[in-house]
Amino acid sequence: MFFPLYDKNPLKVIRFQMVTVTLLVLNVGIFLWMQFLMEPPVRHGLYLSFGLVPAVMTGKAALAEKLHLIPALASVVTYMFLHGGWMHLIGNMAFLWVFADNVEDSFGHVGFLLFYIACGIVAGLFFLLFSPSARVPLVGASGAISGVLASYLVLFPRSRVFSVLGVVPISLPALWLLLAWLAFNFFFFVTESVTGGGVAWVAHLGGFAAGLVFTLLLRNRLRLRLARGAALRRQQQRREV
Repeated sequence: MFFPLYDKNPLKVIRFQMVTVTLLVLNVGIFLWMQFLMEPPVRHGLYLSFGLVPAVMTGKAALAEKLHLIPALASVVTYMFLHGGWMHLIGNMAFLWVFADNVEDSFGHVGFLLFYIACGIVAGLFFLLFSPSARVPLVGASGAISGVLASYLVLFPRSRVFSVLGVVPISLPALWLLLAWLAFNFFFFVTESVTGGGVAWVAHLGGFAAGLVFTLLLRNRLRLRLARGAALRRQQQRREV
């Protein structure tokens, strides 16, 4: 699978991707806090308490009383901010950093935050639907980030993304790169179990589907916002010259 490094797609409306950076800092901060300031048993308990455990959501299992820190329904949001390991975190944050700034530019700060959370919730519900008896908690931002990828695909299909495939540097339009990502995830969803290899492929596909639908419904409004932002920025640049 490819590892994204950067894209050539400057911001057109916002000055800085503050929601993207805030999400990145939150995810990294929570992970470091859990890794270095908690004993493994406590950390495992937090994964159960704040991760999305389908069997708990469907009433087929129950957490120990001391693990009931939040209502089970709230875990459809909290699970997005937990990660199971260094590579899980680094991979998700790389995709977030490269692709989310332009999607935030398109939706605006508040709109992007709502979009991100909504995609993550749908991703979690897809996992719940396909694996209602699972007792292993779903954790990670990849479902929400998958929605971001779908939005980027719709809005910026021709933007070039620089990545590494294995050890080989590549530069491809987002259209081909993200379609390859989608095909990769769909292949493993079909050929493996729902959580084959510890990866919740169905959550990725659910988040992607949500991002695709939300963006297609708002596509004209988002493109108009970007066009107006680009025109305004050109006018400002002329005045500065």
